[in-house]
Amino acid sequence: MEFTALQIAEYLHGTVEGNATTKVSTFAKIEEGMEGALSFYYDPKFEPYVYQTNSSVVLVPNSFQPAQPVKATLVRVEDPRLAVARLMALVESMKPKRMGIDPTAIVAKTAKVGKDVYIGPYVIIEDNVIIGDKTQIHAHSTVSAGASVGNDCIFYPNVTIYHDCVIGNRCILHAGAVIGADGFGFQPSDGKNEKIPQIGIVVIEDDVEIGANSCIDRAVMGATTIHQDVKIDNLVQIGHNSEIGAHTILCGQVGIAGSSTLGEWCIMTGQVGVAGHLTIPDHTIAAAQAGITGSIRKPGQTIMGYPAYDAKACSRSYIALKSLPDMAVQLRQLQKEMESLKLKVES
Repeated sequence: MEFTALQIAEYLHGTVEGNATTKVSTFAKIEEGMEGALSFYYDPKFEPYVYQTNSSVVLVPNSFQPAQPVKATLVRVEDPRLAVARLMALVESMKPKRMGIDPTAIVAKTAKVGKDVYIGPYVIIEDNVIIGDKTQIHAHSTVSAGASVGNDCIFYPNVTIYHDCVIGNRCILHAGAVIGADGFGFQPSDGKNEKIPQIGIVVIEDDVEIGANSCIDRAVMGATTIHQDVKIDNLVQIGHNSEIGAHTILCGQVGIAGSSTLGEWCIMTGQVGVAGHLTIPDHTIAAAQAGITGSIRKPGQTIMGYPAYDAKACSRSYIALKSLPDMAVQLRQLQKEMESLKLKVES
């Protein structure tokens, strides 16, 4: 990769301030800048580094007004964080992609493999699987019988797709992700837990990314559905027959119990737990470790705590909770004083 400041500005619809012919060939954090690197600035606490950095080009917001001389060439853009992400995506897209089927891979004769596909070492593609064009499936992954995978997907090592599941286009599944394992369904009967057959599937729509070692269970009947552009972090569990709305974000260690429905553009931050058979409306934000035990009726709320409720009210409760030990001491003192007064009155 090598771009001039002018080429970067034109690609990002920004403007150059400084030497437009300055070239960069790598990325660096602004505090670790080096010659030939591109950095970005978006948070005022990092402003001193704009003047100190050794990076050759720095992306800055249009509103930025330098308080000191800047030796780097500046490229002004609307949103530096989004701009650097798009530049990184451009660079990644320019890297050559592997193609072909490794000799150690096992691909069933009935499987249909698209054009320019990469199937890595020890991958297993079972009967009647469909693999779309330009999809990359890395070492030791398994796509089981009857499953379908769209175009331009990336499966990192040790991904497992169970039978008949459906993966859309441009999906990224990180190492160890498991799609379509049995839902956790058991019925106590005659002194034992009798397994309920899980005969449904998982449907993952386009542009979904699933983190390492995350699991999405197949439905009892029908489908567990992950709608388009959902982003799922590492170590997330999604139970059978759940439905995750488009553009929703699930952060690390989130757990969604079976048959729950999340709306669009929700954010479940770290270790949020959602009980089964609940409905969570669009634009709900759940703070870390929130325990959602009942359906949420009003869209657009921020909730926290266990059981989760309005974040502002919950914060006030936590403030009061910190005072409880002192309040308990005061209460005991008041009780003693009341008993003493009572004795005096009775005497």
